[in-house]
Amino acid sequence: MSEEQQQAENRKRPTTDEFRAFVAQDWAPRSDERPALTEAARRAAARREAVSASHRGERLVVPAGGLKVRSNDTDYVFRPHSAFVHLTGLGADREPDAVLVMEPLGGPDDDAGHEAVLYFRPLAPRDSEEFFGDTRYGEFWVGARPSIEDVESELGLTGRHVDQLEDAVGKDAGQVTVRLVRDADRELTAQLDTVRTQGGADQESLAEADAELAHDLSHLRMVKDEWEVEQMQAAVDATRTGFEAVIRELPTLPERGRGERWVEGTFGLVARHEGNGVGYDSICAAGDHANTLHWIKNTGDVHEGDLILLDAGVELDSLFTADITRTLPVSGTFTDTQREIHEAVVAAQAAGIAAVKPGAKFSDIHAASIRVIAEHLHAWGLLPEGISVEDTLDVEHGQYHRRWMVHGTSHHLGIDVHDCALATREEYMDAELQPGMVLTVEPGLYFKADDLKVPERFRGIGVRLEDDVVVTEDGCRNLSGDWPHSADEIEAWIADVQAR
Repeated sequence: MSEEQQQAENRKRPTTDEFRAFVAQDWAPRSDERPALTEAARRAAARREAVSASHRGERLVVPAGGLKVRSNDTDYVFRPHSAFVHLTGLGADREPDAVLVMEPLGGPDDDAGHEAVLYFRPLAPRDSEEFFGDTRYGEFWVGARPSIEDVESELGLTGRHVDQLEDAVGKDAGQVTVRLVRDADRELTAQLDTVRTQGGADQESLAEADAELAHDLSHLRMVKDEWEVEQMQAAVDATRTGFEAVIRELPTLPERGRGERWVEGTFGLVARHEGNGVGYDSICAAGDHANTLHWIKNTGDVHEGDLILLDAGVELDSLFTADITRTLPVSGTFTDTQREIHEAVVAAQAAGIAAVKPGAKFSDIHAASIRVIAEHLHAWGLLPEGISVEDTLDVEHGQYHRRWMVHGTSHHLGIDVHDCALATREEYMDAELQPGMVLTVEPGLYFKADDLKVPERFRGIGVRLEDDVVVTEDGCRNLSGDWPHSADEIEAWIADVQAR
């Protein structure tokens, strides 16, 4: 007997017509009240218009993606593809297997636009097998889904059953250019590739056409509108609640085994309560773990006298996320050496934030921050003998400072923690900053415990400081600007939070 057959045998349910009739009877009528059009959906409609204008006469297919098995018969919590979220206004865990199809209303030479159609799995009737018997989608098991009327009212587009999708996206594939967000749904990608190649396209041209769409949808998120900036501010504010929950727990961490996990859980509780959850796996790195840039194992103990580097962000139900880092002394007070390193990072971040203004290049942020880092490393005598600050900043022949500051100083932020990742270098690193761009500024210094090139007192100390800023008409606004930054401010913050 196969594994699937064994599972079915273990879960046999009544299947008689009499039982099915019994299950379907005597339920209160479903509500006929429809949700109002959401602000997220209003914004999504404007984004679809922009996409429509640049892809005249083309059928655009943007899947949400499907459920993914975690183990055996349990799935991971669903998160829709970011492009799907941006173009529909659906967030949180909605709607697995849904596909947005932008159907052209005219040819490539006119501006007739597109009809937006959402193919999804709507609410099943109570006399269906799905209602009672489907453990993955059934209302008895995972709750009610929206009806087609609900989706049309909430999103302001056309809703259709996902069973109609295959015929809709594959029709006229030889005559109409069909582009697909390939990485969202592998099964749909394989099906549509087959249909499109049968229509005369070759695989290489399909991949190129789809990559162009993915690029356009990623680049579309680079400048945020006022509502999106409000979402980012709300995410930052919720993140502060999470940080302060962690601060209240600092005195208890040394007595706990795996205190990093306690920090992770504490922040995660707030993130799940205040929003959809964490925007990315939280980095809760105590002691030397702070020198591992993406330390997400969070298995370490936390000791009195440690610094703990907390890099975390709350993701709202809209799926916009914050990305904040503070390095906190577990005891509430920095040592002299910890303070010295921390204040070097504070100075580097201030220089980076000062560089954020319209007309400046994105790369100017890193250049400003890393110069301050290099100056401190030079003053500490850590650069090779004879190497000046200018020498190490030379991209071709220097970069010695990168031993202690490996990563870049900034990235775009939004629905993805590393937003707009498919933009070209010219559109990203070499681009001029524009009002509405939301960026992180996050320099750090990392002195590993086994690094013999640094003084013993530096070893095992890692510090990062990260804020989220929005470019304005005359500079920038720090969305986390009222958070503590300096060592003195952080010590006062810890004392204040723990005294409440």
